[in-house]
Amino acid sequence: MSAWMIWLSLAGLVVILELFTGTFYLLMIALGLVAGALTALFHGSGEMALIVAAIVGATTTTLLHKSKYGWKPSKNAARDPNVNMDIGQTITVTDWQDQGNGRHVARSMYRGAMWDVELEHAAAYSGVFVIQEIQGSRLLVRPS
Repeated sequence: MSAWMIWLSLAGLVVILELFTGTFYLLMIALGLVAGALTALFHGSGEMALIVAAIVGATTTTLLHKSKYGWKPSKNAARDPNVNMDIGQTITVTDWQDQGNGRHVARSMYRGAMWDVELEHAAAYSGVFVIQEIQGSRLLVRPS
């Protein structure tokens, strides 16, 4: 078996592994292995094929990581409406209690249950508020 066939077999194996993991990073490594196969086919040197495979694999992996499809920092799930359907919904609060230092809390009915509600950095008044964050059984709200 020729060296370029071994390189292509390794690339195929990495693509199969990628199907199990669902990341594009292994595809970038497979591109490096294909570049190594092409170098081994046309140049014939195993050392040169290894260097080309390493450079292409590392470069494509770095480019993918820096692109919009690469790694993204995790969002705060307590404030993410894609995680919790209550974020962005409205709640009516009628009575606030001043806790000092500009912190106001209340108890209010929301979706059939009583919730602790805390107002984020605003003047307390009765009315409709928008849920910004959920921390356990406490809703952090802002004026609507």
